[in-house]
Amino acid sequence: MSKRVVVIGVAGVLVVALVVGLYLFQPWRLLTDRTADEALLLPASTTTTTSAAGTTTSAPVTTTPAPPAGPVALASGPFRSLEHATTGSATLVRLPEGGHAVQFEALDTSDGPDLYVYLSDKPSDSPETAFGSGFTNLGELKANRGNQVYAVPADADLSTVRSVVIWCKRFSAGFAVAPLEQG
Repeated sequence: MSKRVVVIGVAGVLVVALVVGLYLFQPWRLLTDRTADEALLLPASTTTTTSAAGTTTSAPVTTTPAPPAGPVALASGPFRSLEHATTGSATLVRLPEGGHAVQFEALDTSDGPDLYVYLSDKPSDSPETAFGSGFTNLGELKANRGNQVYAVPADADLSTVRSVVIWCKRFSAGFAVAPLEQG
């Protein structure tokens, strides 16, 4: 009888450990993707054109400056991978009504638990551990792929912003960082 009680106790502990492990690590997220397709505040930074020879090239968009009443890009940069391979770009945008937002264009990173978007006072070439402090939280990452826009709180001090970070709060780990230093 005592052996049975020990086996049941050990099995109970193993089940609890399994449930806690699944909750913390959410391993199924390695196999899932969430996609956002929000309208960008500013148009894409490059365009694809086809020449007369039929070859495809990518060239900078040549547009006239936006009128003062439209959104204006203040800073922009490509993502640099930290813990997870990440591509895409981020842009800090001044909105016509005076507010600010950050847009992610063509983001592609891993899905993960507890992911947030931070404006950081650290330069994008800082070590990963530096991004866990000195930030403004813009909220949860909406999706690990696609175009998305995040409102910047009105009380955020943009004079100190140097980068935007995709951060996993649960494991204090950075997924990616992009420079947003204003010129």
